[in-house]
Amino acid sequence: MSTDKKSIGIVGARGHTGMELIRLIAAHPALELSFVSSRELDGERVADHVEGFAGELRYASLDADAVAAQKADVVILALPNGKAAPYVAAIEASRPDTLLLDLSADYRFDDHWYYGLPELTRGRWRGEKRISNPGCYATAIELSVTPLKDLLAAPPVCFGVSGYSGAGTTPSDKNDPEKLRDNLMPYALTGHMHEKEASRHLGLPVEFMPHVAPHFRGLTVTTNLYLSRSVKREDVLARFHAAYDGEKLVDVTDEAPWVSRVAHTHRAEVGGFAVSADGKRVVVVATLDNLLKGAATQAMQNINRVLGVDEYTGIPV
Repeated sequence: MSTDKKSIGIVGARGHTGMELIRLIAAHPALELSFVSSRELDGERVADHVEGFAGELRYASLDADAVAAQKADVVILALPNGKAAPYVAAIEASRPDTLLLDLSADYRFDDHWYYGLPELTRGRWRGEKRISNPGCYATAIELSVTPLKDLLAAPPVCFGVSGYSGAGTTPSDKNDPEKLRDNLMPYALTGHMHEKEASRHLGLPVEFMPHVAPHFRGLTVTTNLYLSRSVKREDVLARFHAAYDGEKLVDVTDEAPWVSRVAHTHRAEVGGFAVSADGKRVVVVATLDNLLKGAATQAMQNINRVLGVDEYTGIPV
């Protein structure tokens, strides 16, 4: 391995996000993929599963101790919720200096881990090497609410629709294209993990109602905001432009964004900004690709910052 590159490994690399991460890492000038762990694909060539990846690297089935023994500089945990702890413990015991980034919800409520939504929490990073990557829906909700947070008179009410890649690769009704055909599936209508996450990190209660649609990737969140005083639409737009015009991966749009426009891109779009006649209610629409800005792209932003390279290195901006 070249000395100027950092070694990086992925645990749980079979999933949709794992594949996106492999593609991003393959194109990254400062990172070299040293292992990819997957029980189901053990022994198979990564290049046979991930378009755009070249080389002979093979998937391996690695338990927590075996992952720690790889001695990678960076480890990404792309596991289902509730599975990260043994890997974290093994790495902390043997290589505490490793940069650990967790894609699950396991550490999003842990104050010892940095919550990495760069556009909103960049200034709170204090050199931590334990990074919790935000949820895809939570990212869209927090981007939609933050610029108006100080004016809120009631909890934001968020209606979300995601492509079925958000339901993962384990077969279920929510990722069965036949059951989703001509359909929209509501689920977890109170208490969804991303509702709790957005509530915690915004510091106010959020109400969130998610649905799965027949498309594969991309999500949209329509957020209803009741305000404590009357506002004009141009004031709302000015707040969002002030918040995000300096951001390479968040676009503020006048019209409500479409999910088809952000699929396969690394950016979020926030727009619409419909204001009620009395000026006390604003509706904001946010879209992003749940596998990219909602997961893999955001992970790369966070890793880049810790490595001390430009935040957008390896991300097609």
